[in-house]
Amino acid sequence: TVDLKYDDFSYATVHQSAFLRCGMMPVQPIKELWWFKIGASEERVYYYDPTSVDAALMKRAKRSSRDNTSLEIHHTHLSDEGEYKCRIVVWDNTGNSTEPSVPISKEARMMLKVNVPPEKVEITHLTSGRNLSLRCKSEGAKPPADILWTKTSPDGVETEIPDLTKTREIEPAGELYDTAEQIFYQLEENEMIAKISCVVRHHNTNTTIYKNITFVSPAIQNALKVTMQRFAEPVLYSSIENQDGQDNKAGLVKISADPGFKVPYNTSVTLKASAPGVYPEPRYLWWVGDQTGIAGRELHIDNLEEDKSYYVLAENPLGRVVLEVPVHITTSDYSQWNDSSRDGDAMVNDTTEGLDTGAIIGIVIGALIAVFFIGFAVWYWTIRDGTHVFSPKKEKPHTIDEETVPFRSTDKPLLRTISTQTLEGRRSRREPSI
Repeated sequence: TVDLKYDDFSYATVHQSAFLRCGMMPVQPIKELWWFKIGASEERVYYYDPTSVDAALMKRAKRSSRDNTSLEIHHTHLSDEGEYKCRIVVWDNTGNSTEPSVPISKEARMMLKVNVPPEKVEITHLTSGRNLSLRCKSEGAKPPADILWTKTSPDGVETEIPDLTKTREIEPAGELYDTAEQIFYQLEENEMIAKISCVVRHHNTNTTIYKNITFVSPAIQNALKVTMQRFAEPVLYSSIENQDGQDNKAGLVKISADPGFKVPYNTSVTLKASAPGVYPEPRYLWWVGDQTGIAGRELHIDNLEEDKSYYVLAENPLGRVVLEVPVHITTSDYSQWNDSSRDGDAMVNDTTEGLDTGAIIGIVIGALIAVFFIGFAVWYWTIRDGTHVFSPKKEKPHTIDEETVPFRSTDKPLLRTISTQTLEGRRSRREPSI
């Protein structure tokens, strides 16, 4: 007698080799070996005749080298799954060498299960304050994959998140399955970094896939917790002047200015905020003074005329910080000299642009000294020569024929003038009648 050794179920992973056992006990000389796949009809997979034929009707199938009767299927396809039949024909003379050998046929049936590991894993999230809604989805597995959630501390210790409120869905996708699980989790107070992992385990294929999501709070250096009128709760506050510019800490909020934080008068400036490594991406809010905030990563300032401090809020579910961003007018520019004023129809414009403080003061003092000397000179020459302001050369007195020559405005006036007297009156004083 001949007994067959086989497994009712054999398992294989897609794209790997499958092994279907069908061995003899005891081993006998083989007359024929057949392998069939059972479906609507018996499909021949393999045939072996030691005298003439060793034929693989399925190109990826061959006799196993372990016992010459079992079957191996290489690069297994999902379509290879199903029921198989092994038929072995041996010669048996029941131990009597004088009797002719008799062919004995034995058959065995078995099932091949082809497993498929998850093809894709996705994790998505929604946030509301410090409350998280996380959803992990495993796609294209057979059988369905298992999902669990872990949290890794900043020092690298991973622990399973317990007591989660979660929901699971398993959806067929043809011959495969999609598994989705949603959890609700609340971030701890003052938690700056939270690494949460969706761990997808597929035991049938010994596959484990991690999909991580790391929440990082925006951070600033040398922060103080302050109360601002805009916010109901205290916030962490600092100035960009207190940031040392180090890039080795995750989540630091950075501010850039184009063309710079110190600009000439009446220059437009663009401030831009970023937070490398922060997740989720923070929202930004800019303001100056008590003005309404402007949302966005960038703030454009038109024609800056004076030193001002702007403020930016960076906020995500783990925390929020406020940075003060001073922007200065360079000291070589003075806005008051750019103001135009009118004196009648005259326009006074800026002529000192580009001068430093010492030059301007020198010009003003020099102008005052020049005005003083000019005024003194005018006063001196007026006192010295009467009504003539300047008299570079004294002229000889003119001889006037008072009878025929009228008084000319260019002539030197009398030292004593009486506006009501006539020339006749003056002549009569000099030449009294005898």
